[in-house]
Amino acid sequence: MSEIDRSRGARAEARTRIEDTAARLFAERGFAGTTIGEIAAEAGLSKPMLYRHFDSKQELHLALLERHRDELAAAPIRELLHGEGDLATRMTAMYDAWFGYVQSHPYTWRMMFRDTTGDAQVAEFHRELQRRQRETDVALLREFVPGIPEAELEPLGEAIRSSLYGLALWWLERPDRPRELLVATMVRITRGLISTVDALGDEHRGIGASTREGTSGTPGGTD
Repeated sequence: MSEIDRSRGARAEARTRIEDTAARLFAERGFAGTTIGEIAAEAGLSKPMLYRHFDSKQELHLALLERHRDELAAAPIRELLHGEGDLATRMTAMYDAWFGYVQSHPYTWRMMFRDTTGDAQVAEFHRELQRRQRETDVALLREFVPGIPEAELEPLGEAIRSSLYGLALWWLERPDRPRELLVATMVRITRGLISTVDALGDEHRGIGASTREGTSGTPGGTD
C-alpha cells in the first residue's frame, strides 16, 4: 500500500470515529449539550484534527443527518420498487428494512427526531426528511391502490409516515419488543388504510358488500 493510500485510509477511519462518536453524544446530550472538545476527546483525536474534517459542530451535525437520512430511505425503497411477491410480502419486507435500520442505529434515530437545536438549517432538514418519507409512502399507495383520488394521497401518506415515526420512537423506549411486532403493526395500519380506501371506492361506484363477496346484490331480487 502506498503512502497516499495509507493516508486516505487513516483519514477515512478518523472521520468515521468522529461521526460515530458525535452521533452518540448528540443523542445522549443534545446538540447544545455537546461540545466539539468532547467529541474530539471521546473519538481519541485532538480538536485541530477534528476541524480538518468538519469546520463546525453544525456542519458535523448536518453531515450526520444527511448521511443517515439517505441510508434510512435506501433499503425500504429498494424493497418497494424491486421486491417480489404480493402486497403483504413486499410491504412486510419494506417495513422490516426500515425498522432494521432504526434498530441498528438507535443513537442516530434519537438525534434525528428528538434533538432540537433551534438552528434554521436543521429545522429545514427535518422538514425535508418528513417530506421524503411522505413521498415514499405516497409511492406505496400509488403502487398498490392506484385508484385513490389525487387529493387524498398526501394526507394518507402523512398518516402512514406519522404512524411509522411514532412507533419507532415508542420502540426506542421499549427495546425488548421484537422488531417483528413493529413490522406487523405497520402492515396492519397500512392495509387498514388501503382497505378503507377500497371500500369507499366501491361505495362511490355503487358496489355493495354483497357484490364483493360474490352474491348477486340485485335490489329487490331473489336467489
